[in-house]
Amino acid sequence: MSTHRYTVPVDQTEWRLPGHATDVVFNWEYDTGRDRLLSLYEQGKDKQWNAARRIDWSIDVDFADQGVMPDYQVPIFGSDSWERLSRAEKDDLRHHMVAWLFSQFLHGEQGALICSAKIVETVPQVDAKFYAATQVIDEARHVELYARYLNDKVDLAYPINPYLATLLDQTISDSRWDLTYLGMQMMVEGVALGAFGMVRDLTEEPLTKAINALVMADEARHVAFGIAALSDAYRDLSSAERKDREDFVIEASWLLRDRFMAREVWERNGLDADECVAFMEQSLIMSEFRKKLFSRLVPSLKRIGLWGPRVQDTFVQMGVIDYQDLDPEDFFSEDERLAEELAMGVRAGQVAATIDAAGISAA
Repeated sequence: MSTHRYTVPVDQTEWRLPGHATDVVFNWEYDTGRDRLLSLYEQGKDKQWNAARRIDWSIDVDFADQGVMPDYQVPIFGSDSWERLSRAEKDDLRHHMVAWLFSQFLHGEQGALICSAKIVETVPQVDAKFYAATQVIDEARHVELYARYLNDKVDLAYPINPYLATLLDQTISDSRWDLTYLGMQMMVEGVALGAFGMVRDLTEEPLTKAINALVMADEARHVAFGIAALSDAYRDLSSAERKDREDFVIEASWLLRDRFMAREVWERNGLDADECVAFMEQSLIMSEFRKKLFSRLVPSLKRIGLWGPRVQDTFVQMGVIDYQDLDPEDFFSEDERLAEELAMGVRAGQVAATIDAAGISAA
């Protein structure tokens, strides 16, 4: 991404993680595999798509249009800080919120790219290596997609949020392959699906909706991969091993919950960040937004067996424990259906445009 689009100089934010080493695991048993993971591998091959062609990049996005992100989706909507702004300042702040949100999507997808490549190296089972290999190209496509949206349409970008950076650092640094799965496939991508879904369902702008819908269909497979692999891996954990992973889940959950306070946006736009955050902590809209972020993660964690009393108590404190009995597969099926529906509309529009450009009569 061109550095002039960042809200701070990129040389102040470039991020390196020196000294992290993991064991590369080879497996010579090529004739075995779990049906569920091999099925996901087949889906991963069949459902590849080209971000340069599947998306209609000719669509112009007007960030002054309420259809992209209406006022009420700005987390400080209704606060004293918001009411003191002029109409032009409110529109500029909405532009910054879109830039910040999609920047975090982009940085998270680069983290997923690195983690999925690491899984190919470190996971001991060949079937998991197969699927993770398809995820690598998925994540590269998502980085390409969000970078192009920020470059071509938003023309503004933010550095990685400190909470997300902390979680990615912990996930990438840990040498245990299952912690990479748990941190990325379950925690980061599980919550990201909730955020992508709210953008997909609430925006009226077709390009923004299409991008998130298509990414979600891929991400749903990735979380399903995490559930399938970790359900097996966590079946025979010792008490100490289970406690260690539940500790990680609890800390990661709080980091993911707090990463959406967007302090950087308020500071960048000259607002009192403490006042904005204090309002958001009491905001009903923000409370509902935070809850929906965990709608896919909570039942997925229960499915893999990381569901001890301390994890449950954490989700009680967050107000999201009621999601525990939902079926993650229902979400994944709906994500796939909506993506296919949208893709059909895109293809129909592209065919119509080609016919029109060629001057072919409908008769």
